[in-house]
Amino acid sequence: MSPEPDRASAIAGLMRAGRETSRLSMVFRYAVADRLGLTVSDLECLDFLADAGSATAGQVAERTNLTTGAVTSMLRRLQQAGYVTADRDPADRRRVIVTLRPERVAELEKPYERFAERAERLIEGYTVEELLLLVRHFERMQAMYLAELSAFPEGGNATTAPPAARPRNG
Repeated sequence: MSPEPDRASAIAGLMRAGRETSRLSMVFRYAVADRLGLTVSDLECLDFLADAGSATAGQVAERTNLTTGAVTSMLRRLQQAGYVTADRDPADRRRVIVTLRPERVAELEKPYERFAERAERLIEGYTVEELLLLVRHFERMQAMYLAELSAFPEGGNATTAPPAARPRNG
């Protein structure tokens, strides 16, 4: 038997598994956001701030792929709910620095605890080489997503690519 049909079958299986993982990831994110009384965009913003520590409103807009107007509304909502603080940048009073309130982090992590424990057990079964392969795969997938986002027409809505992913003119 030729190795090509086995490869084709493996590729088809990988693509199917990737689509199903993506779908379940989205369903999970929506469920977590709903459980916390947030939108998925709110949750993405808070996840970004948990990683970054703090960011400007413009950086939040880039990361969440939302318009600056949508980010302003979201940050106001998150600030009123007590999730973030928003202070003027002392170096540039036009910019706002947004910071996740540390006392709210445990609340945001709670819905992920069981999943994180299961993921940790799953990862224990991989060799270092396998883990490095997975990291390369995910990094390449991220680059592909950014390239695809940059191909969308610019229209100032949430379907356009973040400015960092858009091709530069001139």
